[in-house]
Amino acid sequence: MIATFTTVLAAGLRAGIALAGVVQAPQAPPASSAATTNVLLDMFENAGLVGYVIVALSVVALAMVIENLVAIKRDKLAPADLIDTIENLFNDGNHAAAVELCAQERNYLTNCVGAGLARLGHPFATVLTAIREAETIEAVRLFQKIGWLSMLSAVAPLLGLFGTVTGMFITFGAITAAGGSVAPAQLAGGIKIALVTTIFGLTVAIPVGLFYFVLRNRVINCCTEVNAVVEDLFERFRGKPEAVS
Repeated sequence: MIATFTTVLAAGLRAGIALAGVVQAPQAPPASSAATTNVLLDMFENAGLVGYVIVALSVVALAMVIENLVAIKRDKLAPADLIDTIENLFNDGNHAAAVELCAQERNYLTNCVGAGLARLGHPFATVLTAIREAETIEAVRLFQKIGWLSMLSAVAPLLGLFGTVTGMFITFGAITAAGGSVAPAQLAGGIKIALVTTIFGLTVAIPVGLFYFVLRNRVINCCTEVNAVVEDLFERFRGKPEAVS
């Protein structure tokens, strides 16, 4: 996973370096692969403590993105075979077996169906209210799950800014220690920390922010679809209290 992140981060940094080269010197020949690799290694070596924290944060973000992309799917939240099984049990009037199935198979679908089954025998409005309350709880859980990505995408650039301020503090400290007359090499360390942490923070924040919006839209779509399936399953009980007694 760390190797995967390093590859992605390196690709992003290469693109940024290439873009900077185009803007600053359009006629200059492209940098060699070896030179680019040296620049990347130099960045990691001069990232400082804050830079390494951003790298660690990015690994956590990458793991969360992958986990959410795998987990937040219609087939995961409401497997088609499970929908068919519940529908068949409803058609057979075997509500007890449906309750047992929902207790054994815990997911978005079964949690909502189980909430409705727990209110069978009450007016349909009560059953529907229980279902919708369960749907709200499940949706909130999913939004909280991806909400960490929103937080990470906001924290990463702030850490980059913190690294920038730290680097500038080191730079001005070197100027003060030299009595105002200082060689450029003496300032390089602090300036590198300032620039590298800013680059790292943005490199993490931009893709993580994009993935957050992708996953947010996926959550909305999945919740809408699964809610419609659950309510359609219970629609047969509308106006028929004797069927659920």
